[in-house]
Amino acid sequence: MPLLAHVREARNRTLWALGGVLIAAVGGWFLYPYVIDAMSEPISALTVDGRPAALNYSAVAMSFDMKVKVSLFAGVILSSPWWLYQVWAFISPALTRREKWMSVGFLGTATPLFLSGAFLAWLILPRAVEFLTDFTPEKGVRFIDAQLYLSFVMRLVLGFGIAFTLPVAMVGMSLAGVVRARTWLGGWRWAVVGIFAFSAMATPTSDAVTMFALAVPMLTLYFGAVAICAVLDRRRDRRLNAQIDEA
Repeated sequence: MPLLAHVREARNRTLWALGGVLIAAVGGWFLYPYVIDAMSEPISALTVDGRPAALNYSAVAMSFDMKVKVSLFAGVILSSPWWLYQVWAFISPALTRREKWMSVGFLGTATPLFLSGAFLAWLILPRAVEFLTDFTPEKGVRFIDAQLYLSFVMRLVLGFGIAFTLPVAMVGMSLAGVVRARTWLGGWRWAVVGIFAFSAMATPTSDAVTMFALAVPMLTLYFGAVAICAVLDRRRDRRLNAQIDEA
């Protein structure tokens, strides 16, 4: 494809992905009471020490604004198979027919990986809230701004989910012939530094335990993806050598 065709394809895929998120957000709108109750549970659990804790809706329109944002957040989670497919569809024209069938299998792992990362973040959320609010002075009152808390939750959940899709991106680039396994392996030191830096930024807490909870699975997935890329490279090399011999 010419450059402009790639740009148009990227634009179209982005619009399709956004459309899927908006449609799923309609379902998120009806699920809002359940989602906001689940998100508020870590705040409600802080009252066990006898001090009040609650989400604070400090503006007149904030309740409506929160419902819209939570619906979109739920839409991103619910529509993850769709927008992950759009990413694959943008890459797939560069692949052979056989590689396209293989990439479908890897696409099938992208959604579970994304949801697994999001679920891990959800499990970490109560501990993260407890850790950060423990610094509140004894006479302080923990009325937490609802908008800031939502940003906190979204950053944690989506950060974990996207991070867990790293192996799929790596294998997709290997299938497209963009990056070989030895390149991924040769940059492992930078990968380790980058993963820990990403983990430190993606996890809103400042404790090392939460950072390692994201970094260790990401490192495992990274080196697992390198191994898969190495197998794909060997198969491609054998196929190319066979074609050269036949010629």
